Amino acid sequence: MRLRTRVRQNRPADAPMAGDALASSDPAVRLAAGDLELPLPGHVELPAPARLALTAGWNLAESLGLPLIAYAVGERLGGQGLGMAAAAATVWLTAAIRKLVTGSIPGLLVISGLVLTLQAVLVLATGSVLLFLLQFPMANLALCIMFARTALTRRPLVAQLAAEVVALRQPSVAHPGLDRFFRKVTWLWAGIFAASAVGLVVLLAAEPTPVFLLLTTVVTVAGVAAGTLLSILWFIRTLRRCGLRVRFGHA
Repeated sequence: MRLRTRVRQNRPADAPMAGDALASSDPAVRLAAGDLELPLPGHVELPAPARLALTAGWNLAESLGLPLIAYAVGERLGGQGLGMAAAAATVWLTAAIRKLVTGSIPGLLVISGLVLTLQAVLVLATGSVLLFLLQFPMANLALCIMFARTALTRRPLVAQLAAEVVALRQPSVAHPGLDRFFRKVTWLWAGIFAASAVGLVVLLAAEPTPVFLLLTTVVTVAGVAAGTLLSILWFIRTLRRCGLRVRFGHA
């Protein structure tokens, strides 16, 4: 009777076994039970912290800071009407300079220009105190419409602003998880501005003018702060679920 000897070969340490793809801790290849999708590898890129602060500060200064200074000067020289006109003119002048120098106009600058133009027209065309006060909820309504109309497109407004204001660079291959995030967070901002518009109308009907003007500032600042915080936390959660990492550029 002949006995056959079976030689068992040891598996190399780096050779994958069946099921390794499911057991791997790498989020780029792991598909845990119950997950809806397999995360794609990649990263998003931001400028170095110092350059990030400079980029964001510059965009906010030309879209919000310069118009505010122009309004203060105009209001001191000729009242609210001249102040609003000066603020709107400053934004569009800045936009024209941007177009000549860089060949493009940032979305935040366009939004600021449209809103300030709407407010200036209401103030200058009517001279009514009521319509002057209505400019605040109407501005929020206009912002709601701007965000909502882009939420279902390929370039949601929040994605455009992220690329321009903080120079966020997405993966070279479109990532479905990020696409969904930017659409949903654009709807979030549309909802914030809609809620602000409704709240300001209620305050306008219930409070005297000095109190309304004070509460307008509080509602606006609180809404923007809450939306920014929620957007950042949601973005971090989305990056983790999609297996993406943040990479900072060189200073």
